[in-house]
Amino acid sequence: MRVHVFGASAAILAAAATIAACRAAPSSDQLVELARRSENGLPMRVESAHRGPFVAVGTSGTARFARLVFEEFQPERALATATFVDQFYREPGNEGFDACLDHVAAALAEIGFGSDPRFTLALRESPLEAPAWTPVRAKLELALPDGRRELLHELRDPEDPDRTMLPHNAPSADVEGDVCVKLEDVRAGSVWVTESPLDRESLERARELGAVAALSASLEKYNVDPTGGERHLDAVQYRTMPYPCPLPVAQISPRSFRRIAQALEQHGRARIALQAEVRYAERPLRTLVATIVGATRPEEAVVVAAHVQEPGACDNASGVATVLESVRATAGLIREGRIEAPARSLVFLWGAEIRQSRLWLEWAERATVAAISADMTGESQTATGAIQLLERAPDPASVRALPPDEHTAWGASEVDPESIRPSGLAIVAHTALTDVGVLSPQWSSAEHPFEGGSDHDVFQGAGIPAVLFWHFPDFAYHTSLDRMAHVDAEEMQRSGAAILATALAVADPRPSDLARYLASLRWEQELRLAASRYVGDEALAERWRAWFTGARQWLRVQCLGLRDAPSVKPEAGVGSR
Repeated sequence: MRVHVFGASAAILAAAATIAACRAAPSSDQLVELARRSENGLPMRVESAHRGPFVAVGTSGTARFARLVFEEFQPERALATATFVDQFYREPGNEGFDACLDHVAAALAEIGFGSDPRFTLALRESPLEAPAWTPVRAKLELALPDGRRELLHELRDPEDPDRTMLPHNAPSADVEGDVCVKLEDVRAGSVWVTESPLDRESLERARELGAVAALSASLEKYNVDPTGGERHLDAVQYRTMPYPCPLPVAQISPRSFRRIAQALEQHGRARIALQAEVRYAERPLRTLVATIVGATRPEEAVVVAAHVQEPGACDNASGVATVLESVRATAGLIREGRIEAPARSLVFLWGAEIRQSRLWLEWAERATVAAISADMTGESQTATGAIQLLERAPDPASVRALPPDEHTAWGASEVDPESIRPSGLAIVAHTALTDVGVLSPQWSSAEHPFEGGSDHDVFQGAGIPAVLFWHFPDFAYHTSLDRMAHVDAEEMQRSGAAILATALAVADPRPSDLARYLASLRWEQELRLAASRYVGDEALAERWRAWFTGARQWLRVQCLGLRDAPSVKPEAGVGSR
């Protein structure tokens, strides 16, 4: 383990954004120097490529597990799982969704889950809010006045590149009509084509005007090819429509939109033909729950959730595969006696995003003490531009982000300062990222304030500490371009080791872990307070002081084996990533 005592690594503390109208943000060296001036004798820290608060040197805490899980994790087997999952257009309760759950369950059964009392396995069923939806085929053609027809997009198989041309809940259709590119120009029998996202209001308006179908070429700003190339012009955005959907709908690429616009300019008019076949079925929603039963405090649980739905390789075939392989690695280490079964139970969920976590909190006989969302864990940085990120629970940086923090392109969520509940989970998680970074010195990772949009929201809404491990910005996110060519097996290995090291460290805390966590917390406190003082924001500094007091207490409760009963009542109203 390499250490760095003096100076600062630019890779760790980049100056984020302008933090005061009249002053530039402090540099990395300035921030560390400000921290050192406020308190001498700060502990030695690990040098890694993680951009975020420093971590104190040590072999305790997450270091007890990071190397073991990393070395036991089989990246090629994880890649094979992701490849299996990616062959399906997965939506809650549909055929592909259930096939993936069956595949994961069978893999777990092979290593003793469901037959070994230390490892339990259950497939729980609950009612779906709408019928399960499965796309079968689709075809979109541009019909020109001279009789020629051009194929724009086609879905013949769930693995086809353009499979996202049918949004979730799109109905079957066989329609043709003249193109209208402005909603106000839509008339009876026309097809509305737009670059804006479709929603219930706009679809109902188009139907009222007489449209027979609607097409959208929408993309987000972060979907633009980061290399300066034009890959995004062929991207077809993945979307979910309201059920029942008011009109036949399809998503098209920006390149197809340009071709339609060109045809209108050249010929004065053009027609669109849309054929689509989908299947609806009344099926239950299944959630797979695998548990490594705690040795001494089995009634308490640390939960790791990986959602199955959405037709992407990185999002979230990689998350499904990363967590499965991490469970295999951990169970193997326990069976071989290389690590002891954790004191608390480890619970792993595979199901529908957001819903699986709500269901767990409804079903659970165990008290959840912390949770981790594993979402988009395998992005190749070369192919996508994304790096490993840790999204923390709401903390004072959610109110005002200063270096070393900056928000991602996803964007900040509004956080009520009075709702912030301090915990040390983020300390444990970024310690795990740093420990894995020591094993892979070139690994890029960072962390940022709370933004929301995945399973961690549910647990945080229930008053339970939770974090998100993910990758961003991925230009292929929620598009047809999110395929296996963008998945990096070794990135899944690194992500999986960090996720499981975090989960194991919280499930099996030891008194010997406390000193390292508190030393790391001391570094973070001095950096946060130095940044707050630098911009003259004493109110922010006071929020951080209160937060660190609560985080220290949380870490003491965990590591010293004190009892601290968490709330497990979920709250509604969270979104989806």
